[in-house]
Amino acid sequence: MDWDKLRVFHAVAEAGSFTHAGETLNLSQSAVSRQISALEESLHVPLFHRHARGLILTEQGELLYRTAREVFAKLSMTEAMLSESKEHPKGPLKVTTTMAFGSTWLTPRVREFLSLYPDVQLSLLLDDTELDLSMREADIAIRMSAPRQPDLIQRHLMTVRVHIYAHRAYAEKRGLPQSLDELDHHDIIAYPGETRAPVSNINWLLHVGDPPGGERQTVLRVNSLYAMYRAVESGLGIASLPDYVVDGNPDIVRVLPDVSGPRIDAYFVYAEELRHSKRIAVFRDFLVRKVQETFPASHAVGA
Repeated sequence: MDWDKLRVFHAVAEAGSFTHAGETLNLSQSAVSRQISALEESLHVPLFHRHARGLILTEQGELLYRTAREVFAKLSMTEAMLSESKEHPKGPLKVTTTMAFGSTWLTPRVREFLSLYPDVQLSLLLDDTELDLSMREADIAIRMSAPRQPDLIQRHLMTVRVHIYAHRAYAEKRGLPQSLDELDHHDIIAYPGETRAPVSNINWLLHVGDPPGGERQTVLRVNSLYAMYRAVESGLGIASLPDYVVDGNPDIVRVLPDVSGPRIDAYFVYAEELRHSKRIAVFRDFLVRKVQETFPASHAVGA
């Protein structure tokens, strides 16, 4: 099977059109089309259904795409490992984590990491859904639950505490509840119940204290912990938030300080193939050190 044609096929399958694949490969649309036609002719099977709206893989195309995707993922991993010095970490490093953790805690610390390791080309992929590490959608994941895939290496990074928070402006306008019963008369910000959340039991605040009807009413539901934080910051209402989200904001105060939500265990996760990567090691050690500095009394770091 011709390697150049396979590379073009992979790009077309990823892009969904000859034009977009050509832009990625720096080839003309007609050159891409000719390569695909030649590959189909050599294999004696059609790989794409051509439609006015774009290209759809045939059954045979899907089979070839799955194999090609795995091959290119392995090659990408090998290329990164070959380019990396044993003594000096260098090369691309893709890290994925949740929107809230990435936006509020991780991103502000990136500058220090890159000043220590300027030859690492860091990419942050913030997504509340889990990217596939085995297919190299990312090199490292910081996840708020233990990974389910057996072929991933995991290290317990920290235990996140969750509490109830409101902005000073809200407290001055509405006062703060002094008991769980008084929460029933306040503006609550929560996560949509029908949406898959980045952590389990995310809406515990709606149920704690046995409110009338079993669940408190909300003033806003939004499918992002970071957006919930910004809503609290605007003075809109009260929400349950991880402590790291509000860390360092003196205008956001803890409500009912003796009440805490479920603990969240965060894990540092990467593929088995990257076990000896210097980039993985220095990023892991950097995060462990930053966790210890930020949460000296409340975090828990595993071995």
